[in-house]
Amino acid sequence: MIFNKYIDEYIELVESGEVVTNEDIKKSIKIVKNKLSQSNVTIEAEKIEKAVEKIEEYFKFTLLPWERFIIGLIHCYYDDGTLAWDTFFLYMGRGGGKNGFISAVSWYLTTSFHGIKEYNVDIVANSESQAKTSFEDVYNTIEDNKKLQKAFYYTKEKIVYKKTRSYIKYNTSNARTKDGLRPACIIFDEIHEYENYDNIKVFKSALGKKKNCRTFMISTDGYVREGVLDDYLETSHSILEGENKTSRMLPLLYHLDKKEEVKDKKLWEKANPSLRYFKDLQIVMEQEYIDMEFNVQLYTEFMTKRMNCPEGNKDVEVTSWENILATNQEIPDLKGCTCIAGIDYMKTTDFLCAGLLFKYKGKFVWISHSWICESSNDLGRIKAPLREWEKEGYLTFINGVEIPPDIPAIWLAQQAQKYNITTLWMDNYRYTLLARALKEVGFDTDKKGTNNIRLARPSNEMLIAPVIESAFVNHNIIYGDNPLMRWYTNNTCMITSQAGNTTYGKIEPKSRKTDGFKAFVAAMCGSTDLEDCGEVIDFSSFGVYTY
Repeated sequence: MIFNKYIDEYIELVESGEVVTNEDIKKSIKIVKNKLSQSNVTIEAEKIEKAVEKIEEYFKFTLLPWERFIIGLIHCYYDDGTLAWDTFFLYMGRGGGKNGFISAVSWYLTTSFHGIKEYNVDIVANSESQAKTSFEDVYNTIEDNKKLQKAFYYTKEKIVYKKTRSYIKYNTSNARTKDGLRPACIIFDEIHEYENYDNIKVFKSALGKKKNCRTFMISTDGYVREGVLDDYLETSHSILEGENKTSRMLPLLYHLDKKEEVKDKKLWEKANPSLRYFKDLQIVMEQEYIDMEFNVQLYTEFMTKRMNCPEGNKDVEVTSWENILATNQEIPDLKGCTCIAGIDYMKTTDFLCAGLLFKYKGKFVWISHSWICESSNDLGRIKAPLREWEKEGYLTFINGVEIPPDIPAIWLAQQAQKYNITTLWMDNYRYTLLARALKEVGFDTDKKGTNNIRLARPSNEMLIAPVIESAFVNHNIIYGDNPLMRWYTNNTCMITSQAGNTTYGKIEPKSRKTDGFKAFVAAMCGSTDLEDCGEVIDFSSFGVYTY
């Protein structure tokens, strides 16, 4: 034994290849070994043994190797008494038993076996039914055991261990203030459903009042992109790659390494470390795999929830999430370059986006800005972190009942001081409203003459759709690190007519805004005439619009 028998057990299973796992788990194992090898880290073996013993005694199941491994790591401390890991991020395919495991851990932490008075546990989820899942596991365990009934006060809302006065409560997203919260441990359940940090901030800001505070994040993958889950996955990879060496979060990311691996059932264990031990689950998943080959919706669900490989609806998605993430490429220096402007201005009382499209070394580069009307009736439905994106400079909220047309016009004029804007593509719907404002900043809006305004029609979208699809697939679209544009793109669906023609629409009309992507599509409609500014060109001969 090098560290502890339960920690060593799982390390050996992974490193020997006896269990099938992915590269991220192997990196986590390396991090664990490195930290536990430090002379200032101690492992409380007796508490680990007691935790495993009591959980198996009262919860009537045998803990699996990965579960015993985590219990071991919970009891690792620095010499100053602080935790070696204060946050565990458990990302695992559906059916792995993570809720049952976290139920047992939350119960243990409140007891005298753990040994800290008033070590309160708050379970948090977006919905009441999800928040109650682990809580009810503990409640039912107590209800089924007379010995435990004597040790706890328990109701359908709160469970209290008498000796330590530690509680377990469940909470939903309606929490608005941290007043009265005194958690020592917070369990955030199914964080793939969290579209912003409102709930997380409320609870995490209440930590620190107790010794050895811990946080557990547990989740499968899901369909909310650019939310909390994606942020934690990004943070996790910075830890696993050694870029963040000071974090006390340990990510345990179970997923396929490549989507093609789904064809080999032996590799499914990469996404679900419990699979080899759960025969019934194996049967269910094998049947789901058969069914998904004939049903696109089932394919999406299986890949996203069982394999932790997020997939959109292949019937409607613009492109895969992987391809959308690939737009996060560095924007080159384009000062003086020729570009096409695109604008989407469907409703003056909602969202508006304007942007510039460049072609650079064969790739399409999109620089944009959005404006949001403070009076929009849809804002209450949108869970994306719009205010955070405003702070980061991707959008601006506009006070008043609508977004005045001079706002995007002035922005375009400002951009024209840096770039050579040749044409502006936009929807015909708001052309009249914008025409005067655009003319005032230098655009020729005279329909009778040769103007530089172009109207993007469905027929234009139909023609450019294959070009856009190819550009995404080949990672030839650059947004920079722009979460708002990624959100817009992921909200957009492809609409195919009976004749086979493709246009773009919204996946959901109220809460899934697409304005930025529609502005991009409008500009792309003129991209066939767009010169590649990655070539060596003397831009001094080009003029710019002024105002």
